[in-house]
Amino acid sequence: MAEIYENSDRLNSPVEAFYCSTENLHLPVAAHWHYFMEILYLLEGSVMVVCNGITYHLEAGELLLIPPQAVHSISGDKKNPFRYTCVKYSVSHIRPVEGYLPNLHILLHNLMLEKDPPLLFGPGTFTDFALKDCLDEIVREVHEKQYGYLTLIFSLLTDLMLRILRIWYRRGISLQTDSRTDADTYSVHDVVMYIDRHSGENLKVDELAKLCNMSYSYFARVFHRQYGQSCKQYIEFIRLTKAENLLLFTNHDLSAIAAETGFSDSSHLIRCFRRLYHITPKQYRLQHAAEA
Repeated sequence: MAEIYENSDRLNSPVEAFYCSTENLHLPVAAHWHYFMEILYLLEGSVMVVCNGITYHLEAGELLLIPPQAVHSISGDKKNPFRYTCVKYSVSHIRPVEGYLPNLHILLHNLMLEKDPPLLFGPGTFTDFALKDCLDEIVREVHEKQYGYLTLIFSLLTDLMLRILRIWYRRGISLQTDSRTDADTYSVHDVVMYIDRHSGENLKVDELAKLCNMSYSYFARVFHRQYGQSCKQYIEFIRLTKAENLLLFTNHDLSAIAAETGFSDSSHLIRCFRRLYHITPKQYRLQHAAEA
């Protein structure tokens, strides 16, 4: 089964920016994840983004933040034209000068653990700030690559992120982060990649713990702290995400999809799929075929 990880060269290409529209992008975009932060800004029409199982309906003038490592897909009504700006960038390049500002990696991770992450911003949210002009300039700088373009781009992104932090602060959202990091955190990040690559196999949590040189109980605690769910739940989520992609983009029957994604049989797949999506795989496929 193919990985859903989308490779991003954060060292040599720390930012990507482009326009997507009915003319150059065929929806749906398969579920995937990457280490970039992603910004989607709707210029025209509407699209639906599912991010870590939460559905966002974006209309013109709305902006959505997609944090690093969040599994997300994009779909829309093909009868209605759409156009949006997409900016992907390495959060590591956002370096606020003031030391009391939060660590963005940790803050975004903490926000994703909330039941309703505050990632969607409606029209008029950014008062006294030309949001569209800012994003247009970033796209232009990425395309033209004039002298010092990365410095200018990340100054613009730092400005935008500071405005988002102020919005969260005014809404009473805690910006406090624990700046401590340790090797265990990075080991768990490596396991997430391993799960993606081997999700079709018989994965056992105790064996994953051994890969990190941790006891089962300690690994379970570290994993839950980092991802807000157990490792077993995360493995099932990744398998269901890949099953969703196969339902959308292939004609494989349920038995074949179950075998390819690591479920014991089609009945097991149907039970797990219905629990997450509140619909059967067959109904899901028919529903999205009708929207095409």
